[in-house]
Amino acid sequence: MAGTGLRDLKKARTRRLIAETAARLFAERGYERVTVSEVARAAEVAEQTLYNYFPTKEHLVTDREQQVQDQLGDLIRSRPAGTTPAAAIRGFVLETVSAIRDMPPDLARGTLGYLAAISPAVHRLALDLMDRLATAVATAIAETSPVAPEIARLQGIALAGVFRIVIAESGSRTRDGQTPAEIVDALHPQIEHVLTELDRWLS
Repeated sequence: MAGTGLRDLKKARTRRLIAETAARLFAERGYERVTVSEVARAAEVAEQTLYNYFPTKEHLVTDREQQVQDQLGDLIRSRPAGTTPAAAIRGFVLETVSAIRDMPPDLARGTLGYLAAISPAVHRLALDLMDRLATAVATAIAETSPVAPEIARLQGIALAGVFRIVIAESGSRTRDGQTPAEIVDALHPQIEHVLTELDRWLS
């Protein structure tokens, strides 16, 4: 068991190293001008090792997608009776926004939001990611709520839209020169308001 735990820890560290290296290179040179092999060399890992963690270049900027989907699905499925999906994910969403404050300055321009704000290719990736997130959230809602499938889909789109706001606002504000702390100070109350309104709508 101890060996398994150590291996998992090493894998997590390697994955984080690769993701942070990619973010730094994307921040310095832009998404389109960086190759996968360059990320591997900078992270000091074999190119095949990189592909074991990130099957495509696109995954280097959407690396938390599955984690976010799983977390939201778990929160919605385990919510107490009478709790709306919006209320169920509120804490996680606000923690995600607050975490921007701790973003190292040299990585801020390598985030999905910033890259989507300056790169049409990454913007399309972000839109596709939001579609998949909406589907995952809608599935969790449909499994736990007595609503019609089309209503679950609509609610999934609305809740995924909260993350779209976070990504778009943080990216555009980074592009405009705001610091991570300034972004959080402006964005946190906006997202609180949006979640409150969604909770009221879904009640």
